[in-house]
Amino acid sequence: MKTLFARLSVAFLALIVLAGGGFYLVDRYSTQTYYEELTQRLNSSIAMYVAGESQLIEDGVVNTGALEQLARQAMIVNPTVEVYLLDTEGRILGHTLPPESIQTERIDPEPVRRLIAGEVDMPFRGTDPRNLNRNKVFSAAEVVDSGAVQGYLYAILGGQKYDELASSIRGSYVQKISLGAIVAIVIAAFLAGLLVFSLLTRRLTRLTRDVRRFTASDFDPDTVIQTDDTDDEIGQLGSAFRRMADKIGEQFEDLKQTDRLRRELIGNVSHDLRTPLASMLGYVDTLLLKNEGLDAGERRRYLEITRKHTRHLDRLIGELFELSKLDAAAVRPSLERFSLAELLHDVSQEFELDAESRGITLTVDTGEQPAMVKADIGLMQRVLENLLRNALKFTPAGGEVRIHLAPRSGAVRVAVTDTGCGIPTEDLEHIFDRYFHARREGEHGDSSAGLGLAIVKRILDLHGSRITVTSALNQGTRFEFDLPTAAAA
Repeated sequence: MKTLFARLSVAFLALIVLAGGGFYLVDRYSTQTYYEELTQRLNSSIAMYVAGESQLIEDGVVNTGALEQLARQAMIVNPTVEVYLLDTEGRILGHTLPPESIQTERIDPEPVRRLIAGEVDMPFRGTDPRNLNRNKVFSAAEVVDSGAVQGYLYAILGGQKYDELASSIRGSYVQKISLGAIVAIVIAAFLAGLLVFSLLTRRLTRLTRDVRRFTASDFDPDTVIQTDDTDDEIGQLGSAFRRMADKIGEQFEDLKQTDRLRRELIGNVSHDLRTPLASMLGYVDTLLLKNEGLDAGERRRYLEITRKHTRHLDRLIGELFELSKLDAAAVRPSLERFSLAELLHDVSQEFELDAESRGITLTVDTGEQPAMVKADIGLMQRVLENLLRNALKFTPAGGEVRIHLAPRSGAVRVAVTDTGCGIPTEDLEHIFDRYFHARREGEHGDSSAGLGLAIVKRILDLHGSRITVTSALNQGTRFEFDLPTAAAA
């Protein structure tokens, strides 16, 4: 009973046994009703014929001899007929049956009147004086004297003789054949049901086996899962499971990739944290040990180097914290209307001295329009700062970093271009991954854990904007993204 096939089989067996039993009972009832109607229609006039043979009530007196003679004649014609003479209130005035077999002295006259009036549908049953637990079909006729109804002739058409005969043939050959046929039909239907259930559950069994094999393989996406081309519910379940298995496989691969990147992050962050900390510690120790022997210039140089590494460390920790908030969806952009051109100029001014010290030309081309957009101005400033810092980092002396605005349909396109070392083709699809870090030829300045571009992408994702990158080695790199105009938003 633990399998679906067994449960379906037992349920189906109970169903067809119940249906077979119901059919048998309905067949017996319908057969009984059929023969009762047939008997009543064939013998509907027997009471009228008997009542018309002799005057059964004359001047209020019952003609007992005539009643006995007519009753015997009726029973000769039909042995199951039992004849009773009633008054108008239904009291039994006479009969030819053993007195001890009569269980009542009065029957309900209303069915008698209705049958005589023709207001009934056959089979129509009335009281059986010899068996009050069961009504039987009957024939009835009025007994008239001097033009007035004196009583009724009441003839039961299936009397005790009929009951005895029916009991004696209840186990007859015909009934055995009927019962055997019903049993055979039930068995055949059950076997056919078993075959159908076997065909249906076979596919479920195969799918269950695939699920178990997939689970036992530690969710290996290469586990072979049999296909089912049918479009019914089982086929749809199999298709859904295959899609789920593929999705689980992809998620396992993503987890492996994430775990690999996490380990790389730990290594990169450890290196990036250790380097400035080691430098800071070294210069602080030097200041403590040689404080009296250092002149003011050397002491200031050591302090500036320490401050430089401190700022780098502060920026790295800030990027880690910022990226964690973006990944946790803890940042909600506060959209407002502002001039993107003005923001670009403000941000570029932050990097002018740095660009000049590196020998890099920093150009901002915003055109003559204010380029009004709707976005989070603080987050957009962070995007531009990261892109400019990244461009300056990989652009050698004598190179150029250019920021350009261009109108688009309902949007403004921002492009940050540099003439730096470029990005290898195999790295292009990973540069926006968190924790991705690649040292490239031409890189100078402070190293980092590669979080700046990951932060850029997540901020633009929050604004529904997509950033793209094109690059060629030793020629430069170009980052582009669109922001909706204030009117379009």
